[in-house]
Amino acid sequence: MAKRYELSDAQWDRIAHLLPGKLGDRGRSGRDNRLFVNGVLWVLRSGARWEDLPERYGKWKTTHKRFTRWAKAGVWERVFDSLTSDLDSQYLMLDTTLVRVHQQAAAGKGGPKIRLWGVPEED
Repeated sequence: MAKRYELSDAQWDRIAHLLPGKLGDRGRSGRDNRLFVNGVLWVLRSGARWEDLPERYGKWKTTHKRFTRWAKAGVWERVFDSLTSDLDSQYLMLDTTLVRVHQQAAAGKGGPKIRLWGVPEED
């Protein structure tokens, strides 16, 4: 049984072949892609900071760095494209235009203008 925020065996089977770092791929192979993906899902689904990533997923800095590398390489985009092409998908996507911010948070200061969420930046 999968823990909260983690992929089930069926979900993992659908995306495992799309991820880099498998045996047989060029370069260094990932220690445990499933553990890494579950760690990323934990952060994104819980809304916690990367620094709060539970130790069972590994070092937060390493996980964040790998997440960013995969985002720049378009790995997450390929996974999303594969999952959304399935007409019998049981996933629900939330459009963030429905999420409202507290009125005092509307005038945020500075910070990065673009945040990587799995889609590479366009030139």
